[in-house]
Amino acid sequence: MKPRVKICCISSRQEAFHAIDFGASALGLVGEMPSGPGIISDNEILEIASTVPPPIATFLLTSETVAEEIIGHHKRVQTNTIQIVDDLNDRDYQAIRKALPNIKLVQVVHVLNESSVEEALEVAELVDAVLLDSGNPNLAVKELGGTGRTHNWGLSRKIVDQCKKPVFLAGGLKPENVREAIEAVQPFGLDLCSGVRTDGKLDLQRLEKFFMEVENT
Repeated sequence: MKPRVKICCISSRQEAFHAIDFGASALGLVGEMPSGPGIISDNEILEIASTVPPPIATFLLTSETVAEEIIGHHKRVQTNTIQIVDDLNDRDYQAIRKALPNIKLVQVVHVLNESSVEEALEVAELVDAVLLDSGNPNLAVKELGGTGRTHNWGLSRKIVDQCKKPVFLAGGLKPENVREAIEAVQPFGLDLCSGVRTDGKLDLQRLEKFFMEVENT
């Protein structure tokens, strides 16, 4: 089965529909972050999300770490999925589910070392999907995504092989390495931002090339 593709850092309705036209099944809309690309206002996220047709998934990327703050963030933007890019305090996913019963929850795990495998498998029991990225939340200024770096795909493959939930692979994906990534990891989905952008703008030629590479795996 071909992996699903999520195009992240969507900044406008035009970018959203370009991504959908080429085959994206999900769009990433980046809220306030301590670092990284693609940040847009809550009003812009709401405007884009409200125009995206089903069955396309709209992911709010939130750096909030408290359940109540995540719930509040979602209510301002009305996406159909929440991507939590940092550790959730007390892993209180149940509070979010109670307040937002129809919203899918995706937890980001930044793959740093072998302990990331255990972390991913534990958190997978509590969410709808796991997304493996290459940030580092332990830095003074947290890296919570959008680094353009790959990580150890061997660790990601371990997670995919053992995880009972869908796993998205992110971090440094681009047309030039996506086939290798798919072969190495066998993820449910792929997630990328800078790999299909030039000077921060969605590059339609690179976008087309990326989807062609995915189709040819």
